[in-house]
Amino acid sequence: RMEASCLELALEGERLCKAGDFKAGAAFFEAAVQVGTEDLKTLSAIYSQLGNAYFYLKEYSKALEYHKHDLTLARTIGDRIGEAKASGNLGNTLKILGQFDEAVVCCQRHLDISQEQGDKVGEARALYNIGNVYHAKGKHLSWNTAQDPGYLSQEAKETLQKASEYYERNLSLVKELGDRAAQGRAYGNLGNTQYLLGNFSEAIAFHKERLAIAKEFGDKAAERRAYSNLGNAHIFLGRFDISAEYYKKTLQLSRQLKDQAVEAQACYSLGNTYTLLQDYERAIEYHLKHLVIAQELGDRVGEGRACWSLGNAYVSLGSHEQALHFARKHLEISQEIGDRNGELTAQVNMAQLKSALSLGPGDEDAGMAHHYS
Repeated sequence: RMEASCLELALEGERLCKAGDFKAGAAFFEAAVQVGTEDLKTLSAIYSQLGNAYFYLKEYSKALEYHKHDLTLARTIGDRIGEAKASGNLGNTLKILGQFDEAVVCCQRHLDISQEQGDKVGEARALYNIGNVYHAKGKHLSWNTAQDPGYLSQEAKETLQKASEYYERNLSLVKELGDRAAQGRAYGNLGNTQYLLGNFSEAIAFHKERLAIAKEFGDKAAERRAYSNLGNAHIFLGRFDISAEYYKKTLQLSRQLKDQAVEAQACYSLGNTYTLLQDYERAIEYHLKHLVIAQELGDRVGEGRACWSLGNAYVSLGSHEQALHFARKHLEISQEIGDRNGELTAQVNMAQLKSALSLGPGDEDAGMAHHYS
């Protein structure tokens, strides 16, 4: 009876997780562990699924604990494939926790065992996961230096190059396996790593491949990301006109997907791009759209950014009254959200605009202070 009830509980847990109810699923798996079983292979499977359930619930320390149990158990019973899988799961969890070096060790073990077992699918997955760990570590290192893409510390550069190498190895293997969806993921990540490295032409080539595969699968979200990434990369090559076209496609898709946050971001990017093209009327049009969505979403940071951008655009058009209105709004929001930098910028801008307005028309000496990247 004991065996059956442990298995019954586990199967119910599995069913609930498959239906997307990880909280209830985890409770059933926990109950199954409590009941216990002599069959270590079953127990290993339960630990693995518990780890995954907690991972989806974002309870990473619990996920870590169960994936460690699974690894120990797989080794005890000499289950090499199980050991590989547990190592991969541990690696992904450690990556999320920012323990990148430990994560690489686990993912490498996943890779070694997959190769030893001649498991090509496992090998491809391990290569991809190692790429992801180096990618996450590289991003983490580059955040510490708040610079444009391409301006990286030596360590960040080397880390992102490693990520790229593993994605390349993953790509050639999934091509061999004929897995188009996995190829799409590899191309997207290669595009992102090359972008961070400042290799914009390479990034564009990869994102175009990503775009083609997204269209093949009718994957609108991936298509939207590809357009957005293509827009960003063309900005750095100074091809603002092409960027604007890609951002417009991003905007169309974000509306189809009913994703307001992405829609706001696309409007903001379009506003900035038209500013670079010195088409201030259109810049204003998109920054106003961004402002409206930011207000609907209750995003005060976005709203402040929109007001600041609108102030700049109106100054460029010589509309100092309008610019002053948005500089005031920017000041108000900066004070409310405790953005000291924004507050100072807004105060400088207001002072300049007030003096420009009191000097009367014909005096174009009201530049705007800049602070948003």
